[in-house]
Amino acid sequence: MGTRSTALDEAVRSEVGHLLEGVAVDLIALSLNLKQAHWHVQGATFKQVHEQLDEVLADVRTYSDDAAERAVTLEIAIDGRPAAVAKSPVADFRTGWLDAQETIALVADEVGAVAARARETLPTLEEKDPVSHDLVVQIVTGLEKHLWMLRAQTR
Repeated sequence: MGTRSTALDEAVRSEVGHLLEGVAVDLIALSLNLKQAHWHVQGATFKQVHEQLDEVLADVRTYSDDAAERAVTLEIAIDGRPAAVAKSPVADFRTGWLDAQETIALVADEVGAVAARARETLPTLEEKDPVSHDLVVQIVTGLEKHLWMLRAQTR
């Protein structure tokens, strides 16, 4: 392949890349569920929630791309195809119409769960690859900010 794009050895690149793949796949699954919620929300605060879900979705798509591209930068091929995403621990989102408040609560639970799983990768990433660690810190920071904004609406 010529000159490596990173100084990390192969075993570290593989471990870090696969952690990043898990983060990316969870984010892809979350993005699909966010769109499902976006399409089916209804109620008095429909417009506000509908637009907020688009904001969260835009960030989640950026985060998934950033995590995937970091893995690829480490020369690790990842699997973001539908079959791989279907194996993500991100729960299937409910189908059908949802009240706006219920939608917020369900989305908050999922955003929180994805943030928590991404956070679990941080100790290993900090030890093995500070650059990937910093990226996932940024992703968790963004997810937790969205989580705060979602939860604030349920109180």
